[in-house]
Amino acid sequence: MLAEIAAANAAFGIIKQAVQNSGDIAKAGAAIANFVTAKEDLQQKVTKKKSSAFHQSNDFEEFMALEEIKQMEQSLKEYMIMCGRPGLWNDWVRFSAEARVARQEAERERQQQIHDMIEYTMIGALVIGVAIILIVLIYFGISYRGTG
Repeated sequence: MLAEIAAANAAFGIIKQAVQNSGDIAKAGAAIANFVTAKEDLQQKVTKKKSSAFHQSNDFEEFMALEEIKQMEQSLKEYMIMCGRPGLWNDWVRFSAEARVARQEAERERQQQIHDMIEYTMIGALVIGVAIILIVLIYFGISYRGTG
């Protein structure tokens, strides 16, 4: 939880500095991705912990961590509206959504690759197993044919 908050804080600082210097959110693309990733990671950890059978609840800490992220987002919104160019907050929302979608797509692709690797491994093991069985059957067939 602390790692996600630290990542969000670092990204927050970079985004704020980029907006202050240029008013252009696009220059902070990597920081936006990091901020969105940290927020999602924290939300996933909280959700995963709560659904775990071995969850030892520290709800207040989790709530405060999520609240800190929300406050950073609200602060960014206010800063972008007051100090940035017109429409900057809308660009931020769009950019954040695109980063989230890209991350979800990358996760789907990773899961598909894992699934494919397991499937190919199972097929390979099956082929090797069938080949071994055939070799053993042929060996015993040749061995018994000579004795009969």
